[in-house]
Amino acid sequence: MAEVYGVTTKALNQAVKRNSERFPADFAFVLTDREKSEVVTNCDHLARLKFSPALPRAFTEHGAIMAANVLKSSQAIQMSVFVIRAFVKMRAALNDTRELAKKLAALQRELKGRLDVHEAAKAQAASADVSALERELDELVYSLYGLMPEEIKNVEDSAK
Repeated sequence: MAEVYGVTTKALNQAVKRNSERFPADFAFVLTDREKSEVVTNCDHLARLKFSPALPRAFTEHGAIMAANVLKSSQAIQMSVFVIRAFVKMRAALNDTRELAKKLAALQRELKGRLDVHEAAKAQAASADVSALERELDELVYSLYGLMPEEIKNVEDSAK
């Protein structure tokens, strides 16, 4: 991490110690002997740590950002500025997403309203079609039985 920010390991460690309240356990922590051995075994570029009596410090992404804020190198300053700009862009994107969500919800409400009106119109038209078909069927039956208008009136009155 020191190399990334253009400072010595000693300068990084001093900055972390001077600002220890900015590095809670979920930002930075010291590796155990076992973890140190595992890291040295798995990472060839850290072989010089093998014989160091000091246990190395590990940083989470939060700790890496905080380190950029407490160090004074140009790389650390550039990283801090980069992170701030990234957060500003993320906030703008989040606001855009919220606006889109609001517009989508409004469109959904409008579409539902239109569909409800359309469905009601379809139901009304279907009901009218059924009524017309029932009337035609009644007339066919009356015709088949040869009913007279007065008989038809009696049948219809008794069906009500």
